[in-house]
Amino acid sequence: MTARRSRSVRSWCDSVRQPGRLRSGFVLAARFACRLTARGARRAACGAAFLLLVAAACASRHPRHPLEAPPRSPDLVGRLAFHRARAEDTFVDLAPALGVGYVELVAANLGVDPWLPPAGRRLALPRARLLPSGPREGIVVNLGDLRLYLFEPGQPARSFPIGIAKDGYATPLGDTQVKAKREKPVWIPGPSARRDGYPEKVEPGPDNPLGEHALYLGWPSYLIHGTNDPRGVGRHSSRGCIRLYPKHMAWLYDRVRPGTPVRVVNEPVKLGWIGGELYLEVNPDAEQSLELDETGKLSSRRAPEGLRAMVIRAAGRQAGRLDWPRIGRAALRRSGVPTLILLPRGPVQPAATRERNARGAPQG
Repeated sequence: MTARRSRSVRSWCDSVRQPGRLRSGFVLAARFACRLTARGARRAACGAAFLLLVAAACASRHPRHPLEAPPRSPDLVGRLAFHRARAEDTFVDLAPALGVGYVELVAANLGVDPWLPPAGRRLALPRARLLPSGPREGIVVNLGDLRLYLFEPGQPARSFPIGIAKDGYATPLGDTQVKAKREKPVWIPGPSARRDGYPEKVEPGPDNPLGEHALYLGWPSYLIHGTNDPRGVGRHSSRGCIRLYPKHMAWLYDRVRPGTPVRVVNEPVKLGWIGGELYLEVNPDAEQSLELDETGKLSSRRAPEGLRAMVIRAAGRQAGRLDWPRIGRAALRRSGVPTLILLPRGPVQPAATRERNARGAPQG
């Protein structure tokens, strides 16, 4: 072994001896190996110990989340991902760059300053979503998670972040359909926009808030469209229309035809089965979503009404495995990330254990 490699091996062994390192079986094995007295054995053992340390560090600092590579499920779209923040990052710029919504990014990383996330901070990207309830056909817009879902026969579901109505405006709930579609649409501002100083008509171009593509719905004055300002997607930013990132809208525009059904719902709470296990997704309610949009913080935490009955109904025969403390934490956290809410399969729990577990159940 060369002198340079010998120094490297010695430095690896020295690092193993330093206090404050990972406390794991890998570290203990590495320390034992570095105490070997035979010079040749010492070199070989320390080299192996270094590799064990690397494996331990990678495995134990951030265990892989099950939704990073979930099994196929009819109740799930997408997968969870992570991003390392850089010194110059802000959530309002990261969200469009990473294809997620601003509010959902804040909710999934609550406690992190959206305007000054620490460099190196591992941020969750909530791309894994449980599907809304009801018929899975055409377009489903869920105001409860600021997402649009597209269902096509024989194709996996797709999901996109959306901008929805700001405070003082609303998007109607219910069923309609796509009546027409238009590339490079002309925008005819309504009365409220005119009061804000917009002209009678805005031609296609960089000043047109409809962007490059628009789907016209059966509800007059309500559209699904792109945008000329991607920072408004995933936020409360419109007068009732539904806006997407330009690249997402271009993709959707090519797939959707007039007559496609559109259903608008408000479901901040969703449940679904993944790999034979029940998951719960709790998003901020309308008031909390607006607060996150405006301040990046939640001033109060509250569980959704009726959650207990909803969870028990979804669990069915597996209701005895429900992990009520975990359900309670997910209900208050409202991160928008699906959470496993069943206890591991095993022997039937004693009555006292079941009673303690149930005391953690959200009420209502």
